[in-house]
Amino acid sequence: MSTSQSTQRDAYDRPEGAYRTQEPPYAWRAPFSSYYYRELGFTLTGLPVAVAGFAFAVPLFSLGLGTIVTVLGLPVLAALTAGARGFGRLERSRARGMLALDVPGPAPVRVVRPGTWGGITARLADAAGWKAVLYQVLMFPWAILSFTLSLVFLLLGWSFALYPLYHWVFPAYTDWPGYRVVDFKDGHGVEHAYYVQSPLQIAGMSLIGLFLVFLTPQLVRGLTNVNRLAVRGLLGR
Repeated sequence: MSTSQSTQRDAYDRPEGAYRTQEPPYAWRAPFSSYYYRELGFTLTGLPVAVAGFAFAVPLFSLGLGTIVTVLGLPVLAALTAGARGFGRLERSRARGMLALDVPGPAPVRVVRPGTWGGITARLADAAGWKAVLYQVLMFPWAILSFTLSLVFLLLGWSFALYPLYHWVFPAYTDWPGYRVVDFKDGHGVEHAYYVQSPLQIAGMSLIGLFLVFLTPQLVRGLTNVNRLAVRGLLGR
C-alpha cells in the first residue's frame, strides 16, 4: 500500500467527533502513571492560561459592548471572537496532549461578503467564536479551583507519606520533638501543643499521606473531566 493510500485510510478510519486517545490507568497504578501527571500538569498550567484568556475576553467584550453604538465597537467584538478562537485552539491542543482527548476544531469562519466589513460581520456571526469567549469566562473560576485543590492535595499527600524520612529534622534542628500539628493557648493561658513523634503517630501520618496520594489522581480526574466536557461542548464542532 502506498503512503498516500495509507494516509487516506487513516483519515477515513479516524472518528469524526471527539475521542480519547488513551484510557486512564487503574486506580492503584494512577499515582505512578504518566497519564496522571499529564492531567496534573493540565490543572497546574491551566491557571495562567485561564488568567490570560479571561483578561483578554472580559475587557474586549466590555469595550466592544460599550462602544457598539460607534464604528469602533463592531471591530472590537470581531477581534474578540477571533482571539477567542485562538485560545480555543490552544485549549484543544492542551486537551489532546495532557488529557488524551482529541477534539476536532470548529469549521472556519464563513465570509459571505468580500471586504473588511464582510470579514467583521462574519466574525460577529461566528457561533464558534462566541462559544470560545464563553469558555474563557466560565472556566476561569474552575481553573482557580482546580489549581488550588490539585496543588494542595499533591503536596499534602507526599509530604505526609514521606514524613518518616524527614522526621529526624525536627528534633535535630529545632526545639520541636516532631512535626507540630496543634499549638494554642486556652482561656487560662496554658499552652497546648501536639506533636507527631511516637512511632505509631509517625506511621499513622504516613498512612494518611498514602491515602491522599492515591486519592489525588481520582480528584484530578474528576476536575479534568469537567474540562473535557467544556472542551467538547464549547470548543469542538
